[in-house]
Amino acid sequence: MGTSEILDELSKVVINGDVSSSKKAAEKALAAGIDPIEAINGGLSKGMEVVGKKFEDFEIFLPGVMLAADAMKAALSVLRPKIIEGNEKEVKQGKVVIGTSTGDIHDIGKNLVATMLAVAGFEVRDLGSDVKVLDFIKKANEVNADIIAMSSLMFVSTPYQMDVVRSLEDKGVRDKYFVIIGGGATSP
Repeated sequence: MGTSEILDELSKVVINGDVSSSKKAAEKALAAGIDPIEAINGGLSKGMEVVGKKFEDFEIFLPGVMLAADAMKAALSVLRPKIIEGNEKEVKQGKVVIGTSTGDIHDIGKNLVATMLAVAGFEVRDLGSDVKVLDFIKKANEVNADIIAMSSLMFVSTPYQMDVVRSLEDKGVRDKYFVIIGGGATSP
């Protein structure tokens, strides 16, 4: 089985929400010598794009999207350690505190960004999902972070991203951090 077939298989397990097969497909990709980042970009992410389009077109509904996300997470659990293994740079680019904003449990995008930042040489502190405003600031102060990165897939959680910025301003430390936001609910 060639690279394109394996990438297609990764895409299909996500589209089909096949959690039990997704880890096997990720392991097959690694065994075939496919770069884990290529497996994500050329396989898993392509599958999620299809799922997103089907959801947008009312061809599938939220349970189908959740199954696809679970399949992607399962595959990422196999690929992520291989991405970081041997790729961590000695010289750290900086420290990043990252998490998904209050009220939001979606973490696939955040997990991908955290992985890519770690590969690029950043020290990453992942706070997980549904992170409270002050928890971002507390952890950033605690680890002397350079960057606070927040994700939001749900529109109801985006105001909390601005609340982090306002809290930093109120505390007089806004200039101490780069603040990065992202996710499906954020606008350019």
